[in-house]
Amino acid sequence: MKEKGMALWFCSARFLVFLFIVSALPIAYIVSQERAKTDHHVFHYHSSGFFRECAKWDDQGRRFLVSFLEGGVGEIHVPQNYTRDVVLQEVTVVKDSDLTGNASNGIALDRPRNRLLVAVADVLGNRYSGLAAYDLSTWKRLFLTKLSGPGDEKSMADDVAVDADGNAYVTDVKGSKIWKVGVDGELLSTLTNPLFTPKEWYKSLLGLNGIVYHPDGYLIVIHTLSGNLFKIDLGKGDEVKLIEVAGGPLAFGDGLELIFPTKLVVAAGNPFGRLVESTDRWETTSVVAKFKGPMHRLATAATVKDGKVYLNHMFGMGYPRKTHALVESRKSRFGPRTERNQLRDDYVIFTFVVSRVFRLARVGGRQRYYHTVELTLSVSRA
Repeated sequence: MKEKGMALWFCSARFLVFLFIVSALPIAYIVSQERAKTDHHVFHYHSSGFFRECAKWDDQGRRFLVSFLEGGVGEIHVPQNYTRDVVLQEVTVVKDSDLTGNASNGIALDRPRNRLLVAVADVLGNRYSGLAAYDLSTWKRLFLTKLSGPGDEKSMADDVAVDADGNAYVTDVKGSKIWKVGVDGELLSTLTNPLFTPKEWYKSLLGLNGIVYHPDGYLIVIHTLSGNLFKIDLGKGDEVKLIEVAGGPLAFGDGLELIFPTKLVVAAGNPFGRLVESTDRWETTSVVAKFKGPMHRLATAATVKDGKVYLNHMFGMGYPRKTHALVESRKSRFGPRTERNQLRDDYVIFTFVVSRVFRLARVGGRQRYYHTVELTLSVSRA
């Protein structure tokens, strides 16, 4: 009888109302966040797609360049007379037919050679990874280098950095290795190291991710799930060292941006970004600030415009025109509270307390039990 009552309840109008409330409240929260006024600057732009993986500011062209998870590159021009209430427009500049079905992931500006480097990959099947280079003026493809194919182990080219000589370094988030590609597109070498593989197997599901080149001749790269940060000294035979992070690890780290030789921004989903600083040439580092952003969007990359850090958020909102956001970071210095307690301020928790209340009533001359559903919602910060 109890099982029958439960079955009837799941088919009842009350249950449908309950589902509506549970789904509507988070949506209402998202809408409120989208409409909320902030004390920091946000570049909003209309786009043709829901997912934008990476964004970099091109100061010479006065534009943001963004990569499409569905494949391609767009530019968002920022006019001289721009005002904050203006919604910018994304224009597609690269849609490479040879790469149909592959995502455009990390991008790197190589201004001395007037080109954009794009890491491309088969995100779902992990059967192809490559590096493409495009002229920044004409958008003509300069080269396309195959890094792995169907006959190789599964891989996914995720991010790219370029050194002073024009060599590119592409991370493989699936296989935790780094490909080195020459200035003309030739595949030169593949860097692997035992340090890139965490002890816990599940932390290898998402490996090496964001990467930057330091002007002193080494690479800094982050491992997504372990949060480990590595220094790769190119002048010492690609020597790999684990950077000790005070206030770390930098779990869920994604894109990196070197904003000063001693300061690095880590875009991440948890929280949205962190600023780390080193005083010993990146032998060690410490988290000195965190960045807040839209809670319902996922920060995947960082870039600098006019001395300000902007975080790219992957998810666009709206239909048919999708609106994306490049959000100026807001720093919160760590105070007397511990880092753990400080970071907990970033999360809103929806708590639903649902109780089925059985009551005795007289219906049609008979005593019958019926039930109601009581829903209590509390919104709090963790």
